[in-house]
This record gives sequence, C-alpha cells and structure tokens, in this order.
Amino acid sequence: MDKQLIQKFETELEKEKKKLTDQLKSFAKKDLRLKGDWDTKFPIFGDQSQGQDENIDEVEEYENLLPVEHTLELRLADIEKALKKIKKDKYGKCEKCKKDIEIKRLEVVPEAKLCMKCKNLQQ
Repeated sequence: MDKQLIQKFETELEKEKKKLTDQLKSFAKKDLRLKGDWDTKFPIFGDQSQGQDENIDEVEEYENLLPVEHTLELRLADIEKALKKIKKDKYGKCEKCKKDIEIKRLEVVPEAKLCMKCKNLQQ
C-alpha cells in the first residue's frame, strides 16, 4: 500500500478517534487505573427532591449508557491498534492469514483487522 493511501487512512482514524473520545467524554470519565477503560457517570437529574420517579429515570439512563460505553471503548481500542500498526509499518495486513486487507474494506472500516475472506469465515 502506498504511503499516500496510508496517510489518508491515518487521518481518518485520527478523526474517528477524536470523535469517539468526545462521545465518551460526554457521559463517561476515563479510568486512570485501567488503560483504555471508561466509566459511565451516573446521571443526576434535578435536585434529588423529586423522589422515586427521578431515581428510576437516573437508573434507566445509566443502564442505557453502559452498552454504548462498551461499544465505543471497543471501537476506540481497534482504532488505536490500527494507528499503532501504521507506526510499525504493519497496517492493512490481515491478522489471521497475513495477506493484504482489501482497500475497499479499509475505506469502509479503516480499523479492520481481518480481510473479507477471514472475516466471513469467522462468522
């Protein structure tokens, strides 16, 4: 893969990394003890004088945010791994068969770890 194309993917990955980080910051905080981990903040609605209904809403909101946090964390980890591969000159290689990942696949999923053949076999 030529350097210009790799640079294009690196730019896209950096933009997506920032976007995901900003999304996570909007409802979670970074866990300083565990690299790559975020902790969803428990939402506080109002002044806590509203009673049981408000507490139920807070718990529901928290439970709804947990899977979002997990999904964003995983995607962010994949993007960071792809950026490290670029630095090590190993970007665009399938982790399973070691062949080049299709450019069309990388254009859709720049953090892809597997070529289409290996991805399809995995499912």
